[in-house]
Amino acid sequence: PCDFFLFPKFKRNMKGKRFATVEEVKQKSLEGLKDIPMSEFKNCFEQWKNRLEKCVVVNGEYFEGD
Repeated sequence: PCDFFLFPKFKRNMKGKRFATVEEVKQKSLEGLKDIPMSEFKNCFEQWKNRLEKCVVVNGEYFEGD
């Protein structure tokens, strides 16, 4: 899922840092999001869409791989 794509990137950006305020956390989070190229987001959602289509084809049954 898309969160598996996003959260590791967020963790790398935030790891080891301490924040004094919630606003600092929000600002650093926003910077982290902006650092991820749009092409990576598009690729992530294309992969998700492909998996969703496969799920429909197999009527929701379990499947592995491509």
